[in-house]
Formats: sequence, C-alpha cells, structure tokens
Amino acid sequence: MKFLQTADWHIGRKLNGFSLLEEQRDAFDKMLQVATEQDVDAIVVAGDLYDRSMPSVEAVELLNTMMIEMNLVHQFPVLAISGNHDSATRLSTGSPWLEKEQFYLYTQLEQFFSPVVVGDTQFFLLPYIEPVHARLYFNDDTLVTIPLVMERLMTEAKSLFLPDKYHVLVSHFFVTGACKSESETPLEVGGLSSVPADMFELFDYVALGHLHDKNALSNQALIKYSGSLLKYSLSERNQDKGVRVVTLKDDGVDSQFIPIAPLRDVALLRGEFSELTDYEFYQDVNRENYIAVELTDKTSVPNALSELRQIYPRMISLERISEQKDITDERYDDIEIKKVSPKEVIANYFEDVTDESLTTKQHEWLEEVLIDVEKEK
Repeated sequence: MKFLQTADWHIGRKLNGFSLLEEQRDAFDKMLQVATEQDVDAIVVAGDLYDRSMPSVEAVELLNTMMIEMNLVHQFPVLAISGNHDSATRLSTGSPWLEKEQFYLYTQLEQFFSPVVVGDTQFFLLPYIEPVHARLYFNDDTLVTIPLVMERLMTEAKSLFLPDKYHVLVSHFFVTGACKSESETPLEVGGLSSVPADMFELFDYVALGHLHDKNALSNQALIKYSGSLLKYSLSERNQDKGVRVVTLKDDGVDSQFIPIAPLRDVALLRGEFSELTDYEFYQDVNRENYIAVELTDKTSVPNALSELRQIYPRMISLERISEQKDITDERYDDIEIKKVSPKEVIANYFEDVTDESLTTKQHEWLEEVLIDVEKEK
C-alpha cells in the first residue's frame, strides 16, 4: 500500500484579510501532481477541509472541484475525516453517493466502526469528536476525557482488525509523547485535549491532522502529521509545507515528506523605513509574497502603512519595534530592587534596550506618568 497523506487544507481561510483561495487551488494542483507521479493507491485527508463550520460559497465551490478532480477525474480512492474546524453535518452531505465512487468522508463517531479496506490495508477513519459524543454512543458516563475515549475506541478497533491486512488510523487530534503518570496535566492545543502516543501502538501507521507543522511529532516513526498545505500565519513562515507519501511493506513503513512550493510565500522584513523603501533593497525581494513588516525606527513614521503597501501590496502586518540586543541579568544581580526608584528601573531598562539615555523630554513624560500612577493607588 502506498498512499498520500495530507490534512488541514482550511479551504476559505484568509491571511489578515487576504483570500487564499488562489493559493489553495495551486497547492492542491501540486499535491495532485505528486499523487499522480508517485502512483499512490489512495489519498488520505486527516481533517479540517474547510476553515470554518459555515464556509463561503467560494470555498464550497473550490472544495467540490477538488473532490471531483481527485476522485472522479483521477480516480483516486479518497479517505477523509472532518476536523474541529469543519461542520460534521454539512460536510457529510451526499456521503452515501460518494462512497459508491470510493470517496469515504467520515464525520460521525459510529462510522469509525466501519473501517474501509483498500487493497491490503484496513483504514480506520476517526473524525474529530468530543467526549460527549462517545458518552452518548456508548451510554457510558465515565468517558469524560479524550484519552479515556481513545482507550475505549482502540479496544473496539482491535476487535475489528482483519489479520491479513495492514491497519492504519486516520485522526484529527493533538498527540503527545507517552504519558508516564496519571498525575501529568493534559495539554490542549486549539481546545483539543492531548492523547498519549502509546495508545496507538496496535496500528501499523497513524496519519494525523490538526497541527500545521510536519515535525510536530518528530520523535515518532509511525505516527505522523503531514502539516498544512500552506503557511497560514507568520509563525509558520519557516516551516516546510507539503504532503507525505506513506508506503506500507512487510519489512516496515516508509514515510517520505515531499515539499510543495507555495504560489506566494509568507515572509518577514525587518529594518528602518528608509531601508525597506529603498529600491536597492526591495528589488531583491519577492514583493508578491505575503509580507509582515517590523520597523526599527526610533521615531514614528507618518503614513508608513500606505507607503509600504505601495511597495509591498500583500503586506499582512506592520509593527514598530526596537532593535533589541541581548539583555542579561548580570547588571542587576547584586542590586536590591527596593532601593532603586521606579524611574531608575525604567531609565536603566530603556538604556539597555536602545543603547541610548532618556532625553530631557522623555524624563519629563516619565515623571508625569509616574505621578499619575501614584495618584491612582
């Protein structure tokens, strides 16, 4: 079995007001090219097909087009689940007809107990659920956390295993390393309780969605996030985006990450206004990218936003920061803070950060602020 693993498409998402539908279509086309070149047996989509539970008309039209091209035009079997951003009810519309074409889109807990067999592999598709769904399904009020729910589900899944098949779990949760004690505080990401990785040892491979970084679980060889197809925030700018091609063999599992170049990247520019608006500087910048700007000018720059937008039309944010140097605590190790006035503390900090002393006017402003603070006490 060789399948392509992807997740977190977030169709319809915007980046600081900019529509990403064009970028999403481009990334999908490149993903489909990988699937064709690699001659995969199936495509697995581990949740968050849409970005919101009530997607726009444009987002619905794009996803419909993508589904048709994957499944009807290229005839790839598709195994997909709903994520926490999706509306399970809306996404499940038409699923009985879709399954006639080997498009399996699972959105409800009960579907988990009907694994899909493709070739030599049995796929268990577990959509995003909350503990209440499991309590109602099993009529068991003790299932109050996701780890407890998952433990029950794994027991049920094992009883459904076909002995002559590989077994793959597709899910949309935050998975951590193995829990060592019951006293450890469970982590949450995006409101999802964490699940210890050792719960999935019965599966040959686990294809995950929810976290956008492909390296989010780098210490696990058989449990992998594919990451998102695109960079959806500035914090993701240094992450490689793409898909995984997973091959299941008798001698083990091979999970190969294949990067996908975005139509437009996400980048950060930092410097003084005069530098960032200098042709000699920006002629070497791909100004079609989504660019965040951090200005290091010590004073405010009038009309900075409008002037920068003329050069960088897809500017997603503008911040003014100080060129900070590394500050250690050595200078203050032996100081008794109580003996230093608030004004001195602030003045010293300002000097450490900017390499300059407060001006006379800044001293006056600081005095006024501290007086006002004292009055408020």
